[in-house]
Amino acid sequence: MTMMTNCDPRIEAYMEAVETGKVEASKDVKALMKHVRKCFETEDIYVDQQQLTNYLGLARYFPYDEVFPWQQFVIGLHDCTYWRENGRPRWPDLFCLIGRGAGKDGTIALESTALASEYNGIREYDVDICANNEDQALRPVQDIVGAFEQPKWLKKLQRFFKWTREKVVCKSTRSTIKGHTNNPGGKDGLRSGMVVLNEIHQYQDYKNINVFTTGLGKKKHPRRSYYTTQGDVREGPLDDLLETAEGILFGGEPDNGLLPFICRLDSKAEVHDEKNWEKANPSLRYLPDLMEEIRKEYRDWLKRPEKFTAFMTKRMNLPDGSSEIKVCAYERIKATNRPVPVDDLVGRMCTCGIDFSKVTDMISVNLHFRDVDTRYDLNHSWLCLQSKDLPRIKAPWKEWADHGHITLVDDVEIHPELIVDYIATQMEYYSIKKMAIDDFRYALVAKYLQNIGFDAKVYKNLKLVRPSDIMKVAPVIDSCFANDYFVWGDNPVLRWATNNTKMVRYGRKPGKEDDADIGNFVYAKIEAKSRKTDPFMALAASMTVEDDLPYAQSVSAPDLGVFTY
Repeated sequence: MTMMTNCDPRIEAYMEAVETGKVEASKDVKALMKHVRKCFETEDIYVDQQQLTNYLGLARYFPYDEVFPWQQFVIGLHDCTYWRENGRPRWPDLFCLIGRGAGKDGTIALESTALASEYNGIREYDVDICANNEDQALRPVQDIVGAFEQPKWLKKLQRFFKWTREKVVCKSTRSTIKGHTNNPGGKDGLRSGMVVLNEIHQYQDYKNINVFTTGLGKKKHPRRSYYTTQGDVREGPLDDLLETAEGILFGGEPDNGLLPFICRLDSKAEVHDEKNWEKANPSLRYLPDLMEEIRKEYRDWLKRPEKFTAFMTKRMNLPDGSSEIKVCAYERIKATNRPVPVDDLVGRMCTCGIDFSKVTDMISVNLHFRDVDTRYDLNHSWLCLQSKDLPRIKAPWKEWADHGHITLVDDVEIHPELIVDYIATQMEYYSIKKMAIDDFRYALVAKYLQNIGFDAKVYKNLKLVRPSDIMKVAPVIDSCFANDYFVWGDNPVLRWATNNTKMVRYGRKPGKEDDADIGNFVYAKIEAKSRKTDPFMALAASMTVEDDLPYAQSVSAPDLGVFTY
């Protein structure tokens, strides 16, 4: 390929290694190379090569054998590439998803030292490292301190820096490198040059991120660095970043200054060939001891995958779920996020499922439509603000409420009339052919449902759902996920609830692993208090009666007005 005159040979060397297959790289990293090359070819940008040389030269003070090619690529683009017109950073935001053991904290330490140093040339360019716990926040700082206190460098570096165990200050620029834990209180006074958000897979919402990043812009060349492995929190900032990155890399969306460096396996099947492990950890070929440790973990994972889920999640950056059998891979859940043709559904037949465990907790309603194989679902939930479980729910339910995805009820309970009124309103638009509700929950809402024409005995248009009914519909639900038949629109509440649901063998006694596996499954909560499943279970209930719907409803139904029973 033709050398790019406005780039840097060290950056291009890594790009060519990826493009020619010299190193194994994820499809995300390959797409990034294509994107970066296009930017250098079509935009008036340049790499400050002397600055990059100075930054990488600081590595000699650290106990690193070398700065790996991927680190040179990331630091070169994030910290040393600028718009020629105004001198601002071309990629001020870095998203680095990388496997455990790749040298994440060391990279943060080197990058932080470089930007705080006189080689950056911006006074008081503070680097604030934010993490969920003190160890993660302070580890890069302690890496810097440990490097500076090596006897061979101590006297020299004391002329340029001063430090404690908690912070490092460059004397000439008065720039401070400091770690912070995830308590947002008292952070409004920060005047950061760069904010490093470490291990964002643990972040449940944007509260902490917002507090740290609102201080950006007070200093020239503000930057953000998101460093993380994969984790088990879904529908949080990490998933949002991944979605944004995929839009940039594969959807042609503008990058808005974000450099997404995503290292992971392209599929779970790739784990069985160890040459693919480099896709998740680009440092691996340089770290033989780590390679041997990962081989050992792989053998353990093969024997007991349910006991060693961190191997896939942390080492290979593919979420392996918990030790439970999840309903499906999260990629399939995300695939449900396609527009629902709401206008076309008006007048059509649907089923309705209701699910809740307690009226003092959460209630969900699902309207289920079928058009040949495609299933459209309109799902809504109510959350009681006086629920005892509320402090344990880690999902961003306030944000969901602000966007109309969930209704908050500030009362001692969610009164059944609220739910029935909602269903009655939906009946003005859709023909609810049949209702389905858990057998043990029916008594609480029976009289209210009768008021709008649904009854199990008199009208026979309401099904009392039993575990055996869920068992029968579970294979259908599994097939719908596998074939991307579900269309839910952008419904984070339903996606979250689905990801909280596990499959358990029907008839298996708790704690018993030796009884017969008859191959049938029902659904249960992964964690009883903080991970609600009601929205998904309402969908499952509505599917137990989907056979009552016409197989195809692709022809627009006539406007029949209000439906009554």
